[in-house]
Order: sequence, then C-alpha cells, then structure tokens
Amino acid sequence: MNIALIFAGGTGKRMNTTSRPKQFLELHGKPILVYTLEQFENHPEIDGIILVVLAEWMEYGHRLIDKFRLNKVKAVVHGGASALESQRNGLLKACELYPEDSIVLIHDGVRPLVTQSTISSNIESVKRYGTAITVSPAIETITLKENDGKVGQIIERSKVDLARAPQSFYLKDIVKAHERAAEDGIDFIDSASLMKYYGYTLYTVQGGAENIKITTPNDFYIFRALVDVRENSQILGIDENGVNTV
Repeated sequence: MNIALIFAGGTGKRMNTTSRPKQFLELHGKPILVYTLEQFENHPEIDGIILVVLAEWMEYGHRLIDKFRLNKVKAVVHGGASALESQRNGLLKACELYPEDSIVLIHDGVRPLVTQSTISSNIESVKRYGTAITVSPAIETITLKENDGKVGQIIERSKVDLARAPQSFYLKDIVKAHERAAEDGIDFIDSASLMKYYGYTLYTVQGGAENIKITTPNDFYIFRALVDVRENSQILGIDENGVNTV
C-alpha cells in the first residue's frame, strides 16, 4: 500500500493573513490544500490519504473533502504543536488503517506543485532503497554565516541540494524513529533530519524547482503564475514534462 500523509497544521503567520491559515487561501475558487491533495488523489499508485489539520479547522477540512470529491482521503486528524508532532498524529492513524510495510509519502499541504512523476519516483526509491527525500539543486551561491557579520565558508552549489517534499519511508521505519524521538525528547525540523539522526541512509529523488512551499505572499504569486501556465499548457496539449500530447 502507498499512503500520502499530508500535514497542514500551520497557522501561516508569514503569509500576513488574518482570515484563515495559508493552506486554505484560495486560487480560482480552490484552496491551496485542495490543489495539493488532488496531486495525490489523481495518482494511480496512491491508495489512501491521511490529512492532518488544525483542530479548529477539521470540520472545514471534511467539507472540502466532500466538495472536491477527494475519495482517497481516509482520515482527518488534528495537528500538534509542531510539524513533527502533526506528522506523528497522522502516522499513528496510518498504523490503525494500513499494514506496517506500507510506503508513506510525507508532504506539506502547502506544496501544491508536486508532480505526478515526483510522486512515482518517491515510491520507486522507497521500494529500492527504503527511503526517498525529494530535493532540487541549489541555483544560487550558498554561504555560511559568521557571528561578526562576515561571510563564512562559501559552499560550491553543485554539491548542495535543497531538501523538499515528499519525504518517503516504510511506515514501520518512520513510526519507529518517531517513537525514539518522543522517548528522547528531541524535536526535528523534518522527517529527513529525524531519520538521518537515527541512522537511516537517505536516498534522494530529484524534483522540479517549482515544487515550492507557499509560505509568503511572494510564494503565492509564484504559485498563481505557475498554475496559470500549467492550465494554458493543458489547453495546448502539453504535459508536465513539456511533451506535446496533441
């Protein structure tokens, strides 16, 4: 079984919106979160989706699932105080619903531009290696900070990848790592950091540069532009890989 765990428990403070969290902001009448869910809903290898949202937005989440006919969403659970805690809540629900040898793809609810090919590559990598971390190449110079404001080490960007999502594992492995982190009282910024800390070898999957996390107003404008380009491409019969299908 292949499961998508979509966590959308953030409040979106950097988006400067007071009406609703960023994952529920709409573009062309559809919330960002729904764009994300549809990428997994429409993927033939995804068997089920677990959605993690803020407790006070769970009812709204259920309404979106019904409205947009997201039939693969099998559970909606409440988020935690951190991204890692939100993921843990979703993983515990996954353990109730699916076998422990299932593959779970952990993905941000505000990364709606993930492609079908990236999802497929994650599943294939886990089957082959046991892990999959979606990355994209660094396209600008990376420098390390020094305390006095000087530029520290300059890292050759050809050696640097940006870690993105999905981040994918066998369900039993990621749950075991979460349990150890809870026992040790350690918080991690993401699943990759968690799994690396507990000794798992991580294998990368190259994803597109457009697979951005929508965090700021500028990100939203980029998202809007890319969605419009995709829709226009579909009208012209061009798929996500730039191939003319007409």
